[in-house]
Amino acid sequence: MEYTTLGSTGMEVSRICLGCMSFGTSDWREWVLDEEESLDVIDRAMDLGINFFDTANMYSEGESERVLGTALDGRRDEAVVATKGYFQMDDADPNSGGLSRKAIEQELSNSLDRLGMDAVDLYQIHRWDYDTPIETTMRALSDAVRRGQVRYLGASSMWVHQFVDALRASERLGLERFVTMQNHYNLLYREEEREMLPLCEKEDVGVIPWSPLARGYLTRPHDEFDATTRGETDDYAREHPYFEGGGEAVNERVADLADDHNATMAQISLAWVLHQDAVDAPIVGTTSVEHLEDAVEAVEITLSDDELDYLEEPYEPVRVSGHE
Repeated sequence: MEYTTLGSTGMEVSRICLGCMSFGTSDWREWVLDEEESLDVIDRAMDLGINFFDTANMYSEGESERVLGTALDGRRDEAVVATKGYFQMDDADPNSGGLSRKAIEQELSNSLDRLGMDAVDLYQIHRWDYDTPIETTMRALSDAVRRGQVRYLGASSMWVHQFVDALRASERLGLERFVTMQNHYNLLYREEEREMLPLCEKEDVGVIPWSPLARGYLTRPHDEFDATTRGETDDYAREHPYFEGGGEAVNERVADLADDHNATMAQISLAWVLHQDAVDAPIVGTTSVEHLEDAVEAVEITLSDDELDYLEEPYEPVRVSGHE
């Protein structure tokens, strides 16, 4: 495993971050692993040198956090733990979602309880809250850092002007600032290259993209996508523009290079993300130890400039996706 400094935090994280959306309970979504299988994958990840784990309160309605906490029991100091809040957790409690002070303090406390931890290393807003002034949100998040519940703050998919507003509000008010951006970025969705990634490089913000494998579409030939449980049941994959523009051609070129490198399509797709200067650690979700091991091996794949150009050439601009 290779390691890198996460943005300006000084923390050393593995170049692969293990996304924990696929851990918790299959009662939530059919393709999610139940606890025993989840623990096997997390344990293997640590054996392979992965020290960076990303979860959220909404994943399996809290079970993902609980399972991750169980897996890290006795090994907490070895891990960099990130979680997120924003989406409503209880339909009967309107304050269980959003980014008001009440919601942040309440849901962060609940996340820490499920994780069995006194603090998380990175606490991220899962989306932008149009109903709460960003100054209110940043004050509440800064207080969480000062209480020792959170070490660093991060954001997820949003418009660039919103991220700038958040950064400037922190500077103006003397508050903790966002030091990471977890955004939607892969070979089939590169709209972040226009403004968000240049801004993150300028501001020394760590970039930890979600869905680097396009929800599985970049892991197998395009005509086989529906052959998996996730392909059959994950409606969210169809909501993203992976199947539009030059998506099919990009998929085919990933398959070509995979053959040339005696690698899997997933490894080539991840290697491309890892070659992007702005990216610190893509967040990789997996439902098997085998796929996890493949992902780790992608760190060792070197793509030439010509190969990078070959993968990128068919891309066409697509609609913005992932901010909702």
